[in-house]
Amino acid sequence: MIRVRDLDASLTFYREVFGFTPSHRLDFADFSLVYLRNSENDAEIELTWNKGRNEPYTHGDGYGHVAFVVADVAARHGELVRAGYSPLPVKEFKRDEELLARFFFILDPDGYKIEVLEKHGHYH
Repeated sequence: MIRVRDLDASLTFYREVFGFTPSHRLDFADFSLVYLRNSENDAEIELTWNKGRNEPYTHGDGYGHVAFVVADVAARHGELVRAGYSPLPVKEFKRDEELLARFFFILDPDGYKIEVLEKHGHYH
């Protein structure tokens, strides 16, 4: 679950960047829960929108991150740059000369770091 301040901006981000669209939505007087999925996997993200909140959420020092796997990190990175997003640079994680992971991070509209990993090795 991710708390979002601007539901429309978050829905646009998760649709454009990861292909997630709403699969279910529960609206209440003070908040809404929007569940997002895409056709590539069974993962689901829940966006919680507390209506009327104006101040940004703090992430604290214990926040982990969400990660998604894509077929080609360099291609996806380039697509996001051309679409006007600002993903961080592509990096490689190696043990000696063995490639363990190729990845980049991108921030969502609320400042959550999301890791985008290339389908390789453990990440498939």
